[in-house]
Amino acid sequence: MPRAPRDVARLVLEIEAAAVAGVVTQLDESFDRAVATIRAAAGRVVCTGMGKSGLVMKKVAATLASTGTPAFFLHPAEAIHGDVGMIVEGDVVLAASYSGTTEELLRLVEALKRLGITLIAMSGNPQGPLARAADLHLSVAIDKEACPLNLAPTASTTATLALGDALAMALLESRGFTPEDFARLHPGGQLGKRLLRVEQLMHSGADLPAVAADTPMRDAIYEMSRKGFGITAVVDGAGRLLGCISDGDLRRALERDESLLRRTAVECMKRDPRTIDGGELASAALKVMEDHRITSLFVTAPDRQLRGIVHLHDLWGLELF
Repeated sequence: MPRAPRDVARLVLEIEAAAVAGVVTQLDESFDRAVATIRAAAGRVVCTGMGKSGLVMKKVAATLASTGTPAFFLHPAEAIHGDVGMIVEGDVVLAASYSGTTEELLRLVEALKRLGITLIAMSGNPQGPLARAADLHLSVAIDKEACPLNLAPTASTTATLALGDALAMALLESRGFTPEDFARLHPGGQLGKRLLRVEQLMHSGADLPAVAADTPMRDAIYEMSRKGFGITAVVDGAGRLLGCISDGDLRRALERDESLLRRTAVECMKRDPRTIDGGELASAALKVMEDHRITSLFVTAPDRQLRGIVHLHDLWGLELF
């Protein structure tokens, strides 16, 4: 009688968890040497494998590339039919075959030897032809597959994937890879958005609304209208921020004093407006705006030198929180 699906799932997960735990016990100096070899390589990591191992190696290549180690996947069958030309001097090949006897990989190994390319192999057979031909061998040997028939690659591919992830993370740490580095490689991803800096979003140069302290108010209003932010900075002769004039400030001031248009910007400005450093996260700018119910922040250097302006519209839609 067939077992309950949940019982099958539980057994599969237990077997695969045990397979990964088993890989931990097999780690030796070869892993350290593999990391050092890839770190020292002038080229890329070329990941390869057939069938299910090939699918795993596609993911390993993607993980390496997204965490600071240039890598790509090369299908071994395509490689031996011309694509071996994608491998160049300085590259390191990372090949996976649980049996270590995959014909297409072994034929590729012959070409790699002629090219003098370093080969790191991941297999469950340290005595197999792939392991013997490799410069370094990383064992992913398991006790059994999670497949009830012990045929479909399951625990073995999980172990290979886990070791590939371990290799990528060890390389990440050895390179001193940071969240900011990750964000640069994922500009469209959520982390990339969360790590955007104010200076990457601010408006500067000709787009920055700013007037000199002695600017007549009529001209200051024109600057506010022309730049479209509903606000203008007021700066001294050295470009340091003195204050600002906003649409709201202007309306309230006109209600009190109709002679305002005959004055200068410095006489009508609001002093010490809220500012932010360009190196701050965009999420920090959004929080300041929301906390103080304002729509713009001037970006300044530590000496109050005006660098730019960031508007609430620049931050909406970034899903910063």
